[in-house]
Amino acid sequence: MKLYDFELSGSCYKIRLLLNMLDLKCELKSVDFVNKEHKSDAYLALNPFGEIPILEDGDLRLRDAQAILIYLAKKYDASGQWFPDDAASMGRIAQWLSTGGGEIMNAAGARLVKILDYPLDLDKLQAGAHRVFKIMNAHLADRPWLELGHPTIADIACFPYTAMAGEGGIDLTPYPHVLAWIERVKRLPGFIPMPGVPAP
Repeated sequence: MKLYDFELSGSCYKIRLLLNMLDLKCELKSVDFVNKEHKSDAYLALNPFGEIPILEDGDLRLRDAQAILIYLAKKYDASGQWFPDDAASMGRIAQWLSTGGGEIMNAAGARLVKILDYPLDLDKLQAGAHRVFKIMNAHLADRPWLELGHPTIADIACFPYTAMAGEGGIDLTPYPHVLAWIERVKRLPGFIPMPGVPAP
């Protein structure tokens, strides 16, 4: 397998995280995100959306972090824990995959403004992030994981940009259940840190 990767990308990190938790080997091909290599003709030939990550496994090439999480869980998780087969579980997890690639990306955008000086509306991004973290905090008030009572790819999908929210100027102090969940994820077997997400 080959992962087109950028070390500081939370979207790439969630793939590296699941790969490590599943004890899978993968070649990492670094993409120069800062200098916009992901918008180059060569990269657009691989992914016309011009986004990272991309995963290649044999003849299969996949874009979108959430799609890649589904693929890895279905193909390589013999336990079936990360993305169970029954319809209700798949639906419950899928709604959080959408959140991880949707509303939580407000925190990712705020981080781009703060770290790479992207010309985006910081106030709007921070407000959007606070909205989703408030919802997550209420959801996690009476459960340890986002769904099913055990870790799934729902947790992996939502984890990186939540854990790095502070880099976008977003204070998670008002969300104690989210903070506790972040620490639980960090204690899972196979957890690996990244810049901005230290080990526990």
